[in-house]
Amino acid sequence: MLITIASIMNLMGPDMMVILLIVLLLFGAKKLPELARGMGKAVKEFNSARDEIETELTESKSGKQPSQNS
Repeated sequence: MLITIASIMNLMGPDMMVILLIVLLLFGAKKLPELARGMGKAVKEFNSARDEIETELTESKSGKQPSQNS
């Protein structure tokens, strides 16, 4: 994922090293795993919400009623 973000923002080599160093200084080595875990959960929730919306749009285009899971 870091490579994808870097390629989107056109950040490579020294630029990325400076950004990672700043993040390390701001959050500290002990906070980085917790920060990464939180980012992972956020990405997972975003992807599941996106998939749910795509499913609803596909069902509405095909004329089917969206299924109620609750």
